[in-house]
Amino acid sequence: MIHIAKREITCRILYYGIFGCGRMSNLRYLHHAINPRAVGERTPLDKETEPAYIDWVEFDLGKVHDFTLRFQFYQMVGPLIFDLKNQIPLLKRTDGVIFVADSQASKLQENIVCWNDLQELLRAAEKEPADVVDVMQWNKRDLPDVLPVSALEEALNPYQVPGYEAVAVTGKGVIECARVSINTTLRRLFLEKKDDSES
Repeated sequence: MIHIAKREITCRILYYGIFGCGRMSNLRYLHHAINPRAVGERTPLDKETEPAYIDWVEFDLGKVHDFTLRFQFYQMVGPLIFDLKNQIPLLKRTDGVIFVADSQASKLQENIVCWNDLQELLRAAEKEPADVVDVMQWNKRDLPDVLPVSALEEALNPYQVPGYEAVAVTGKGVIECARVSINTTLRRLFLEKKDDSES
């Protein structure tokens, strides 16, 4: 989202995954590690168009071409997790997605259903999943019954986006995933602006 008058660029990155996969652990670690300028808890981004509540962290990354560059990392919470239809307005305003997969073998089918739901919802939001999903995070690698990364890649990563092993509660893999998503989102944003200026 580009605010010309305020000279601001705000990008929204969504953590998506099954219940208990570690989305909130990612946000907590980002908050403590990066010391963002603002932290929100179950706050609507826009009460008129986005009534769903979210958990989020926000921080500035300096200036680019005289624009303040701001990133919001968030997750959906509460009833919205189970209300797929009402996720669409929020997804329309999402610039990138980090899919957080629970690596436990017992969670594979839930991960697959969630991944398929995400793809359908992104298309309903007029976004192509291959262009929006930036990173696959293979979380909970510290547990004893985890699947090999190769099995997770085969089941959940058809677009072959970067994937990282993680233990989000300790911070392992969190910054790496966030950094890739930021860089990918910025490349996509400036490519879109370049295409617009040339058309």
